[in-house]
Amino acid sequence: MRARAHLLPGLLLAAAPLLAAPSATAATIAIEGARVFDGREDLGSVTMLVRDGRIEAIGAPGSVRIPADAKRVSYAGQHVIPGLVSNHSHVGNTSGTEHGDRFYTEDVVLRDLRQFQAYGVTTVTSLGMNGAGFYQLRARVAQSPALGAQLFGAGPGIGAPGGAPPAAIMGLANDPVPRPATAEAARAAVRAQAEAGVDVIKLWVDDLGGRFPQMQPEVYRAAIDEAHRHGLKVSAHIHDLAPARDLVAHGLDIIAHGVRDQLVDAAFIKTLKDAGTWYIPTVNIDEANYLYAEHPQWLRQPFVANALPAAMRARIADAGWRSEQLAKADGPRRAVATNLANLRALHQAGVRLGFGTDSGAMPQRVIGVAEHRELELMTQVDVSPKQALRVATSDAAELLGLDDRGVLAAGKRADFVVLSGDPLADIANTRTIRAVWQAGEQVAGPIEDYAAHASPAND
Repeated sequence: MRARAHLLPGLLLAAAPLLAAPSATAATIAIEGARVFDGREDLGSVTMLVRDGRIEAIGAPGSVRIPADAKRVSYAGQHVIPGLVSNHSHVGNTSGTEHGDRFYTEDVVLRDLRQFQAYGVTTVTSLGMNGAGFYQLRARVAQSPALGAQLFGAGPGIGAPGGAPPAAIMGLANDPVPRPATAEAARAAVRAQAEAGVDVIKLWVDDLGGRFPQMQPEVYRAAIDEAHRHGLKVSAHIHDLAPARDLVAHGLDIIAHGVRDQLVDAAFIKTLKDAGTWYIPTVNIDEANYLYAEHPQWLRQPFVANALPAAMRARIADAGWRSEQLAKADGPRRAVATNLANLRALHQAGVRLGFGTDSGAMPQRVIGVAEHRELELMTQVDVSPKQALRVATSDAAELLGLDDRGVLAAGKRADFVVLSGDPLADIANTRTIRAVWQAGEQVAGPIEDYAAHASPAND
């Protein structure tokens, strides 16, 4: 399914009757006993019937008729949330402590999608730098949930000549990113990606602190206009307020990183609200530069250690490396503080928030761990656990224009995560993963059994 620029807000799949019993001839699973947060509200303890990958019915115990031949799964005392939806990640770009497009192979992409899935992220938007195999891999995982999280994305994305994404820094030896220098070339790049079947158009509009040329306004304005002609939303990598302001004024749908150079002002907030622009803070993107150097003890936590390849675990254990990272952490710390302050202001104003971390783009942006850390960071600025979970589930699905997930309701995909702790009481309990279900089948869990370093592709 493509994320369309002009989907009507609130357009939902036609749902099956809430308490209807499924056909006795269909294989049915009854999920019983868990307290469910459905992506919007706390439903309390419910029974959920799953058939053919979707939720057939959901309701209070005793109100849902369970067929005699149904398989009954008890999660008594557990908690269920929808599978998390990432609006900004990357796949196939890292191996051990290295990164680059030479790693964009089927094995590595599927490795990354399995890790997302094991950590409860059942839908992943790979926002640029995807190789030619993206479209085939997207189709494969859509048909087989056991392969990993369902994949959507921007194909290669569109960058600036000699600029972002910087080929040398990002290891783009076979650089798949078109870099138009004119408005007409930008339109041609968008048309080519639309014809290839991308789910969203990604633009990089960032001079990386004045070190590189930035995409010119006439180029990104033309790209936005052309994308909307093809019914595609446009997401832009930004860092600074000035380009973000102009992008939104010219129809940008999604800000793919938080503003980090200065505090946002009332005029910008009003523009975001009036335009209905989505804003993905990605606070962890800067924090990841020093987080593991600051917390080497996390290597003793299976939730973190199991997500790391052996080379990354060795790096974090090295006191010399940690000292080097902390010595240059002032800039990233300022970026995090500014990003959090802006997130607080935008949340309080009611700006629509998406969910992402840039996980997978660099080794320190650890797939899975980054998403749970982002939830924790959000709650540091008066976003409640319930609100943070809503952003990461129902809101994130709406951003993508996907009306079949993000909410646990009749007619929706049966993508959900079983937790032993209550995430509404403490957002850190999203780490207590006991099982992950995707399209109606258990595909992962418990989290202690997952080990990234079991795959040689990681090392």
